[in-house]
Formats: sequence, C-alpha cells, structure tokens
Amino acid sequence: MTTAVATCPPLPVRITKSLLGYGVLAGPVYLIVGLAQALTRDGFDLSRHAWSLLANGEHGWIQVANFVAAGLMTVAAAVGLRRALPAGRRFWAPLLLSGYGLSMVGAGVFRADAVQGFPVGAPETGTISWHGMLHLMLGGIGFGCLIAACFVLARGFARQGERGLAWFSRITGVVFLAGFAGIASGSHGPTTLAFLAAVATAWAWLAAVSIHYYRAAA
Repeated sequence: MTTAVATCPPLPVRITKSLLGYGVLAGPVYLIVGLAQALTRDGFDLSRHAWSLLANGEHGWIQVANFVAAGLMTVAAAVGLRRALPAGRRFWAPLLLSGYGLSMVGAGVFRADAVQGFPVGAPETGTISWHGMLHLMLGGIGFGCLIAACFVLARGFARQGERGLAWFSRITGVVFLAGFAGIASGSHGPTTLAFLAAVATAWAWLAAVSIHYYRAAA
C-alpha cells in the first residue's frame, strides 16, 4: 500500500497527462468515424467529396458529433500542452491549438452546404448559405491556427534538441498548408485525397506531440 502511494504521480501531473491523452485519441476517433461514414453512406465519393459534406442528410448528426468531439478533445490536449510546457512557452502553441479545436466545434455547429450531388439529390453548385459561409470561415481560421502551431512547436523542439519532432512539426505544417491550398482551389480527385492525407498527418503529429509531453510530465 505504501509503495502504491509513493509511486502515484501528484494530482496536477495526472490531470496534465489525462488532458494530453485526448490529443492521442482525437485523431483516431475523427478518422475512424469519418471513414466509416464515407464508405457506407450512399452517394459519397472519397475522391470527390470533402468530409464536411457528411454533416448533411439523415445521418448528418454523426459527422456533426464527430467534429464537436474531436474539436473538444483537441482543446483538452491544448490545455494539457499549456500545463506541460516550460514557463515562457505556454502561450502561442496552446492558444493556436485551441483555436484549431474550437474551429472544429464551430464547423460542426455550422454545417457546410449540400453540394456536388451529396447527399443524393443535392445540386452540384448553389448559393452559399450563412451557415455554409461560417463553416468555410471557421475552417480557414482553424487550419491557419494548426499550421502556425506546427511551426511554433517546431522552433521549441529545435531549441530543446528534439530534432525528430522539430522536423515532423515542420513537415506537417508544410504538408497541411499544401493540402489546404489544393482543396481551397476548388479542384477534386487527387487534391481531395491529398488533403485527406494531410489531415491524417496532422492528427498523427498531434498524437506524437501529446505523447512526448505525456512522457515528460513531472
């Protein structure tokens, strides 16, 4: 009994680790739920349709919940990151990561417009609604926050001598920026799949960062 008490981390450390754990869970939850819908919902084409369109239709609530859950888990990870970072580095990276998480919550609340024939029967193009405009705006702000967070943390990792994480952060920032630029151009096919790969890379990066600070928490 004495040994168990002695080896149990202090409560603040346990809280920090619990928060960082959400940074590991957010990506798999988002990707698994999104991919399951993309492969099973009638009329959805992975090479053509953005996952935001899944929030429309009879089962759209699943993707709305997916956006909100992943966004809240990202915010929790950002809070854990702030607690784990050394003094003097607790502002920008957690703030930017929180901005990305909150933008995902907003993207779930304000749905993208049904276009490109999804759900089945939707027009190819149409007038952008107020909630569709907010969805696009929040997405752009959130993606910008994520890209900036990658480079801010890359600088910190480089100073610490963590070269692997520094390069992973830089590469993630560049890959996501390129993927976002491609999808924003309005092209489909390879561009849509490339953006999906960029999203998966970003989630893997968040998990790696969260694991690093989880292990370092003391």
